[in-house]
Amino acid sequence: MDILKGIDLEVGRGETLGLVGPSGSGKSSLLMVLGGLERATAGRVSVLESNLTDMDEDALARFRRHHMGVVFQSFHLIPTMTALENVAVPLELAGVADAFDRAEAELGEVGLGGRLGHYPAQLSGGEQQRVALARAAAPRPKILLADEPTGNLDGETGAHIMELLFGLRERFGCTLVLVTHAPELAARCDRVVTLRDGLLDLDAAQRAAE
Repeated sequence: MDILKGIDLEVGRGETLGLVGPSGSGKSSLLMVLGGLERATAGRVSVLESNLTDMDEDALARFRRHHMGVVFQSFHLIPTMTALENVAVPLELAGVADAFDRAEAELGEVGLGGRLGHYPAQLSGGEQQRVALARAAAPRPKILLADEPTGNLDGETGAHIMELLFGLRERFGCTLVLVTHAPELAARCDRVVTLRDGLLDLDAAQRAAE
């Protein structure tokens, strides 16, 4: 059974796009396809003038490493690595010479300069998500993908994470695609797209305007 059905969507460089819709509508699946984390069974996915559809898994991993930052609802930190290592090791894999210096700087940007040596289990949920944001920021990405980044956090912590996320987008001028259930977060985006049952709801914006 196809989750997404005939999606035709173009996102401009530097645009902030909010993806909204009911649970199970295909928002996260669309984000995963855009990031090359899931493969489309038909059609074409073109990102930064590269055709992700034709890439093998190694090529996709390299493409993400050099061009994308991804933030999930679950933090996806490696439990046996410190905050500093969680940010620096992906940079090392990408061949960045100053990986640890850059990782330390990015952790400082999100207010974790004093927690570099702490492991995920020693950090709060908000702190873990800040590590995940620093990891996404460290490669200086052209594209940021965020899937319900505040979903596991309380309201105050979630609001702080969103400020950091939009601040990160401003720093690098990158494209941001944000999956969210929160109308107030979607409203901060340049454009909002609604999905229902795997389809783009093209009339949603018009109904909202009315």
